[in-house]
Amino acid sequence: MAAWFSALLLLVPTAVVACRVADTDATTPVPQLLAFLPWLLVPAGAALLLALLARWRTGMIWAAAVLAVAGWFVRPYDTGLTEKPSGKVIAGVEVLTSNVEFGNATEDLLAAIKREQPDLVFVQECAEECSQGLAREIPLADYPHRNVVEGKLAFGSAILSKYPLRTAPGIDSTLAQPNSVAEIAGREVHLQLAHPMPPIPSGLGDWRRELGQIRTYAATVKDAPGIIAGDFNASQDHAAFRRVLDAGKLRDAAVLGGAARTPSWPTMVSRPLGTQIDHVLISEEFSVRSARFLELADTDHRALLTKLELHDAR
Repeated sequence: MAAWFSALLLLVPTAVVACRVADTDATTPVPQLLAFLPWLLVPAGAALLLALLARWRTGMIWAAAVLAVAGWFVRPYDTGLTEKPSGKVIAGVEVLTSNVEFGNATEDLLAAIKREQPDLVFVQECAEECSQGLAREIPLADYPHRNVVEGKLAFGSAILSKYPLRTAPGIDSTLAQPNSVAEIAGREVHLQLAHPMPPIPSGLGDWRRELGQIRTYAATVKDAPGIIAGDFNASQDHAAFRRVLDAGKLRDAAVLGGAARTPSWPTMVSRPLGTQIDHVLISEEFSVRSARFLELADTDHRALLTKLELHDAR
């Protein structure tokens, strides 16, 4: 009986880990479970214990293999990617990204902007309350350059900048994903807000398509300085997200800043539970000084604040 339960517990972890090894998101429920890959260590560990109790040699090997492979992927990813770009530092750039959940966390977002004074702010689900709050409470003297897309509930988005902005065509998607080009220390830096649809079972096609659009954009501007920030609704355990990184030669600022695997959603759980789906992705012209997640009230996402350095790596 213990051996039977051990095998039962191993079925789901084995399937999900196999998809991670195969570099595919497959289909429901794999994309949803890949977001919570560390959780699968629990049933795999329980299966190993049951196999030991049953003296089931095959089960011991099976469970140990699943634990080893899952553990390999659960470790802080991209460890060692700390080389700084060539060229001198020409600007320090602080970036804040926050999903304010239908505008509910507007008050805390405004407080965070006033307290931290980031150079660039990316806001997702910036509903009317949010866009109005930004216009009313954040002085134009502090953030004179803005690209705000009005929308109800989750449809609105905003980019605020201390640097001059030139608005560019955004990604054509369900939720607003505006695009701008900032002038920072004499360099043009491409800015893209990311907010693809989530991978719910009925919307998996939209999730794939919109992450694919972000990948296409990343590939288009890969030879120029750039930042893609927002709620990607995907973690680095998703193949679709890793393809964005590869296409744009991008790196994850949270990883390089020592915050790998820190969960950004949902806020009700802490490390190692939850998943990191809020990201600041940077081109090779940037290095990372620090990255930390901020707790904001009334949203299910943690905000991410990163301190970057732009290098003159021509």
